[in-house]
Amino acid sequence: MSSISEILSVSGSTATDHLYGFMTSGDAFGYLAAALTITTYSMRNMIPLRAVGIVANCIFIAYGILTSSYPQLLLHSVLLPLNSFRLLQMMRLITKVKVASEGDLSMEWIKSFTTSHHYTSGATIFAKGDIADAIFFVMSGNYRLVELGLNIRPGDIVGELGLVSPCNARSQTFKCTEAGEMLVVSYAQVEQLYFQNPTFGFFFLRLVTKRLLENQGTLEKQIKHLTEINRS
Repeated sequence: MSSISEILSVSGSTATDHLYGFMTSGDAFGYLAAALTITTYSMRNMIPLRAVGIVANCIFIAYGILTSSYPQLLLHSVLLPLNSFRLLQMMRLITKVKVASEGDLSMEWIKSFTTSHHYTSGATIFAKGDIADAIFFVMSGNYRLVELGLNIRPGDIVGELGLVSPCNARSQTFKCTEAGEMLVVSYAQVEQLYFQNPTFGFFFLRLVTKRLLENQGTLEKQIKHLTEINRS
């Protein structure tokens, strides 16, 4: 009986020593980094996801150095600056959206996500009732929202309200009255940015709300002006 106890004691001591040696080796860094990487797959908010990914990259690099695992070292040496760049890009975007939502509704922040289109005079960009699927940023030329009788000039934005419209349809006809260029960003792109980061979505909705209130104010002024004309 004593011999069995001694064997179990020696075996337990050996297992403990082995486990202790295992957990204090460079492999512990690998398991920790792997756990952090798995954690990123359960995260929905892009900024914390990137931040955790960066930490995992750093630990994987340490693991690669300690264990001479050069493929791991190479992979995460490449992923670290990439994750850092994407995180910085998203944070800058959020800052620009915040400034836009609190300022003059400039859409400069979204230009990098757009494609350029040239329109000839007389062209109908979209008609009332059409499916709304994009936002337009006027760079040059002149345009007109027909039903409202509003002239749209360089620097103006058209179409952002369709993104939050329940029927997802255009409420105006938009025509080009003088040839020019517009930058176009699809709703799919805007929605992707929205779901990648809720903060982006929050500030974008503030931007749209502010634009809606300004349009309402403009319409009220036009109605008041027409009323005064009719009375006179």
